[in-house]
Amino acid sequence: MKLASIQAAESKLLLHTYERTPILFVSGQGVYLRDEEGSDYLDLLSGIGVSALGYSNPVIEEAILRQSTRLLHTSNLFFHEGTANLALRLTEISGLDRVFFCNSGTEAWEAGLKLARSHARLLREKGRQIGTKFLALEHSFHGRTMGSVATTHKEKYREPFGPVMPGVEFVRFNDIADLKAKFSSEVCGICIEALQGEGGIHPISQEFFAAARELCDSTGALLLADEIQSGLGRTGEWFAYQHYGILPDITTIAKPIAGGIPMGAMLCTDEAALGFTPGQHGTTFGGGPLACAVAIAVLDTMQRQDMLAHIREVGEFFKSKLQWLATRHDCVIDVRGMGLMLGLELNSAELAKQAAAQMMERRIIINRTSETVLRFLPPFILERKHVEIAVNALDEILKDLTAYAGTASAGEQAHG
Repeated sequence: MKLASIQAAESKLLLHTYERTPILFVSGQGVYLRDEEGSDYLDLLSGIGVSALGYSNPVIEEAILRQSTRLLHTSNLFFHEGTANLALRLTEISGLDRVFFCNSGTEAWEAGLKLARSHARLLREKGRQIGTKFLALEHSFHGRTMGSVATTHKEKYREPFGPVMPGVEFVRFNDIADLKAKFSSEVCGICIEALQGEGGIHPISQEFFAAARELCDSTGALLLADEIQSGLGRTGEWFAYQHYGILPDITTIAKPIAGGIPMGAMLCTDEAALGFTPGQHGTTFGGGPLACAVAIAVLDTMQRQDMLAHIREVGEFFKSKLQWLATRHDCVIDVRGMGLMLGLELNSAELAKQAAAQMMERRIIINRTSETVLRFLPPFILERKHVEIAVNALDEILKDLTAYAGTASAGEQAHG
């Protein structure tokens, strides 16, 4: 089917939940996607942080082919070879003890919220004073299901579906005094993103993270770290919390874990894991043979190729080039991020919107988050030459857009 036919069919048949760019991609290779006309696009978004090893990666293709000829599904009523193998790898790199597999990041976060409340119930049964309340941060994004959206800060995500899950209060970002003022024995969990993604690529401060850990330790509340976007190497460490030397009680991962095959996971300490017993939580498809096989192949490839070092090296180069843009363009407010999770904040939502659109016209894929931030989540295999292409294009675009804006402003003043 051609793009026009697909657009017409989707308009008639699908719920209108997405605003799609009118481009039909049909294949990909490395860090490039190819459309139906045969044009290649440099992808600096990687399917919103999913295609970490790029497109048409032979390791992923081989893992899919090999497992598809053996076993695709068993349900969680039985054992298969992949779950323990993958869980061992994840606990080794995370510092946590146990894993629950699911199918997406939001599902993983829902599992974490349920576990925190169930763990608090166990503490109450032992005579501890602890409630059911969660503290989450301003600018946070944890998903769109009824529990996860309750811990997501933007009102536009929550308001249409109210009342959402009760018992959530938001804390000003990196404001330790506000955190301490709102924390009490009623809190069963503090929800953080060490590096906020949808909120605009904002890193949490060392002091705030440490304060959250200390408060949780004082009452038995759990510290939940959402690593769905930042985890599994994106920031140059396996997990963003490892930059801080602070271990959460629960973390959640998804996006790049299985190279594009739907998968998520919630990891936790042995103590937190006591909150779940058989039957209290589950999933039909989570941790299936295919997803596990591909995830193992992804992790093995990253370790064999020392990809964390590559991410740090190219990420530092990318960030330095964005900082170079900041010296050339007054419209750049800030450059933020770690590894290959970077944001360039501009002084105008409209300017950011136009810049992202013009990058797409030049066949370079980025996106805009939090209105004014250009977000970069490229595949981990990105090279310096790709960074040069993108930054040079953005340099020209910002120059043209700000020159036009200045001319338009001067014209408006001249004509009153």
